[in-house]
Amino acid sequence: MARYENRNSKPAREPKGPAFIAWHVDEKGEKSFWTRIGAAWDHKDGEGYTLQLDLVPVNGGRVVLRVPSETSEEAGA
Repeated sequence: MARYENRNSKPAREPKGPAFIAWHVDEKGEKSFWTRIGAAWDHKDGEGYTLQLDLVPVNGGRVVLRVPSETSEEAGA
């Protein structure tokens, strides 16, 4: 029996983690509250990023993009 190959299929890519984690930073007096709101992945051509927001802040504050790290994921900032 002959083996057929699909010449149109692309090789499977390994899932790649985000280049940045998006955080909403809300400052109340001297305290800052960090809430993870999404992530950003780099484009294959290296010319930009795709930002996916799971939440959109409505009360102001800032959106900060940070490189993912285990300590920031556990601490929430």
